[in-house]
Amino acid sequence: MRKYVYFISGILLLLLTCMASCSDEETYADQKKKEVKAINSFLGRDVNIVGPEGDTLCKVGKIKVIDEKTFEAQDSTTNLAENEYVLLKSSGVYMQIVRKGVGKPIQSGDNKRVLCRFFEFNILGDSLQLNNSVLYWHTNPEIMDVSNTLGSITASFNTTVNGGGAMYAAYSSTSVPTGWILPLSYVGLGRQTKADEGIAKVRLIVPHSQGQTQATSNVYPCFYEVTYQEMRD
Repeated sequence: MRKYVYFISGILLLLLTCMASCSDEETYADQKKKEVKAINSFLGRDVNIVGPEGDTLCKVGKIKVIDEKTFEAQDSTTNLAENEYVLLKSSGVYMQIVRKGVGKPIQSGDNKRVLCRFFEFNILGDSLQLNNSVLYWHTNPEIMDVSNTLGSITASFNTTVNGGGAMYAAYSSTSVPTGWILPLSYVGLGRQTKADEGIAKVRLIVPHSQGQTQATSNVYPCFYEVTYQEMRD
């Protein structure tokens, strides 16, 4: 009888332990709420993102959010003086076009190889995660193979030309975050030919659903600054 009581007590203890463990775990809904809260806080903060050597990579400032209708009325531009970011509602991505760049957005039927420089800031963790502008990555920028098929733009990281850049090294995936692809409908993918020209440059707030693989699985948003430049043949 005593053994039976011990057995039942053990089962109850195990169940209570499991229940306590389950109650301590965040649900996906909880994680998404935390993400939304972090993004909303980021929009209203005056964030200064610094590099590993203490140099300022970007002063984000307090963000003025505009809708897509206003963005289109402004010829698909964001007012830098007002620190505007357009909310691309269907994706949840916030985008600021710092420079439109040279050339035109990729056209239907085109395939382009594009060089990218970027840094990645974890908004939830309030920390810089990646920066391929440092000396180590100067010879290995991100290379994207970009295609436009009937208006649908797709991209993947190329690992055959240089073995892959910082994103591939960090996340072991050739999948380009959707948040990086969305600006390609608005910025030029050309090459700088004159001193006063500038290649395309954007700033992005990317929720986990549009981000890299770790952000997607761990539910955290990232801030990016990304440049795009067509690669020489």
